[in-house]
This record gives sequence, C-alpha cells and structure tokens, in this order.
Amino acid sequence: MSDEHEIEWWDYDDAEEMAAAVAGDIAFVIESAIDARGACVIALSGGKTPIPIYAKLAATKLDWKRVTIIPTDERIVPLGDPLSNVTMIAKTFLPKGARVMPIVSDKAADYKAAGRSADALMQDLHWPLDLCLLGVGADGHTASIFPGADFDEAISGPNERRALGVMPDPMPAEAPVPRITLSRAAIVSAKALMIAVTGDAKRKVIEDAIKQGPSSKYPIGRVLADAELPVDIHWSE
Repeated sequence: MSDEHEIEWWDYDDAEEMAAAVAGDIAFVIESAIDARGACVIALSGGKTPIPIYAKLAATKLDWKRVTIIPTDERIVPLGDPLSNVTMIAKTFLPKGARVMPIVSDKAADYKAAGRSADALMQDLHWPLDLCLLGVGADGHTASIFPGADFDEAISGPNERRALGVMPDPMPAEAPVPRITLSRAAIVSAKALMIAVTGDAKRKVIEDAIKQGPSSKYPIGRVLADAELPVDIHWSE
C-alpha cells in the first residue's frame, strides 16, 4: 500500500473483545447503508476466527431483511458440507431474516465454470459492496486468493469481474478443494474494508506484506497494495 497511514491497526486483549468491537463496526456500516439507500450488501469471510464476531452481530437489532450477505470466498462443495463457508454464515444470519447468497453452482462442469457462474450471480448485486470483511491465512492468503495458476487473474483480472474460480497450489490441507473467490478489484472497491485476525504469526505476515507493497510475495500484500480507502485491521492474541 502506498501510504501506510491508510492502514489502521486496532488491538484487543482477547478475541471476545475484538468480536464485540468488529460486530459494532459492521452494524454501523449496515445501518448507514440502509439509511442511505434502503439496503445493504456485505461480504463476510469464512473460517473460525469470525464466528464470535458473527454471533455478536446477529444479536444486534437491525433491519436484517434489507441485508444481503455473500461469502468473500467459497469452497466448491455442496451446500451443507462442513467446508462450506456460506453454510456457516447462513446458520447465523438466515434466522435473522437476512438474504444469504450461495455462490456455488452444482451444475458447473469445472471450477472455472463455477467461477463464471458466481460472477454472473454477483453482477446483479449493488456494487461496490458496503463492506468486505477479510481473514488472512498463516500463508498470507486472503479470501481464496492463493498462489497457483489462477493467482494473477484474481489479482489483475478485469475490474468488472467480481468473482472467479481458483485452484490453489499447493492445495490447503484443511480444505483440499477448488474455490470461488472475490477478485482483488471487487474487494478493494468495497466502501469499508476490514480484516480480522488473531495470533502473532498472522500479524507478522500482514506487517511484512504491507511493507513489501505491490511486489509482496503474500496474496494479502498484493490485495492491499494501492487500496484507495483506509483499511481497518482488527487483531487480538
């Protein structure tokens, strides 16, 4: 990122304190968007770190029926599969009345076709996103922007492409399946961009990635390089 002052770190004593703060920030974004145009579209990350955030957010009194939620990325698995990000998100927010949008097409012939199908679905949403909440892996990946043959397309593809299919290389051991991910362009165009992470290892990866800038070896560094809006990074032990 060209100006490091555009990145603000928020440090918390523990994951619960972080969850309350991030949930509050997301609720404010949702309320503001609903006030402004009567609707809100947000992208939420999968994984374990944000689960306490989502629990606190779901307990907030909001006009949830005006909120559309998409995953920042998805494993290409059936709905209901333990690896499915949207299934985890839906369990929390569907009961509140939010619209939670699955992005994997069962009919797609391969992961590239699945990505094109997801992109077509997303073109119908209101852009830019009101908020994108990212996680970061210990290897520096974010959303499902991983090293591999599809990395350059995810980072440098056309600005109008919202999502694409990716085949990580190497394949992550905890979820060895192809993915759909938001593109870098879709992520950095969001009106609010937040990252929520825990642990010293991930903090160091992000700090190194930011210092390396546009030539970063880490996907998160490449995503953040030249992001035009301020980025809030929420971190706890």
